[in-house]
Amino acid sequence: MPGPDTATDTARGRVGVMLPRDLPARDLIPFARRAEQLGFDELWVVEDLGWRGGVAQAATALAVTERITVGIGIMPAGARNVCFAAMELATLAQLHPGRVVAGIGHGMPGWMRAAGAWPASPVTLLKEYTTALRTLLRGEPGPADGRYVQCAGVQLTELPEVAPPVILGVRGPKSQAAAGEVADGLLLAEPAAPAYIESSRRHLGPGATVVTYDAAAVDEDEDVALDRVREGLAAVGEPDWAAHLAPLPFAAELRAHREAAADGPEFARTLPADWVRALAVAGTPAQARAAIAARHAAGATTVVLTPVGPDAPGSLESLARAL
Repeated sequence: MPGPDTATDTARGRVGVMLPRDLPARDLIPFARRAEQLGFDELWVVEDLGWRGGVAQAATALAVTERITVGIGIMPAGARNVCFAAMELATLAQLHPGRVVAGIGHGMPGWMRAAGAWPASPVTLLKEYTTALRTLLRGEPGPADGRYVQCAGVQLTELPEVAPPVILGVRGPKSQAAAGEVADGLLLAEPAAPAYIESSRRHLGPGATVVTYDAAAVDEDEDVALDRVREGLAAVGEPDWAAHLAPLPFAAELRAHREAAADGPEFARTLPADWVRALAVAGTPAQARAAIAARHAAGATTVVLTPVGPDAPGSLESLARAL
């Protein structure tokens, strides 16, 4: 993982921002440039089925900035041949040394099934894929063919001076244990409360990277920020998010709250304020800084703030007040 650029980075830990998946394409370049100007250490792009490609977004953001690290979170392992994924990532890292982080994961099961790319054993695929990808990025011949990944003897000619870190965007204990075996670290989707970070970090070695996502809103009026961030919590009561919630002291109450709510928006709208504070980075600038610091203290290498609401450029300005 690229290191901090300044003493300030060392003191506070690294802070990134998410490029919203629904940001109009015309705003991508201004958003990336402004994120760098405002002092964010990292910019993360997503690759959700039906929206925009992660490699294309990352390449564009890297080309129009100079300092900021750009992460792809995540590239689903079932979606790309590992040899060609390695070529793309190696090219980005060649052109932009030390500024690329590759997030790999299973992808959302429903999306991957719709695309005909969901394997019988997702963990086996992810382990084979990650092992092969890191081997190829080091310039070594591909490992022996596995159940899903075939790249034995393939070798890249064009290599970066420093191979980009490969981290796994996964939720459950089996997949996180696989990250501890074969990857450089973890990418934890939102919500990534400190207890979830601590629980997840137990699967990793001491030097591993942990990047976390959280819905975020900052305002001088705490109530305004809490109300704004609720929209970003509408999905967290669904089954796919259970691993994020299990370490929290109110996990059972939250599940009951979701069962009683008619839908995700009602669930989010009626969450107790204390739960919102725990599940997001939200509040005044000082409160947001404290929430970020708590995540760093729990083991996060980079805390990535996800803007909530339609005014992403405006949100970017307000989130920067938490730096």
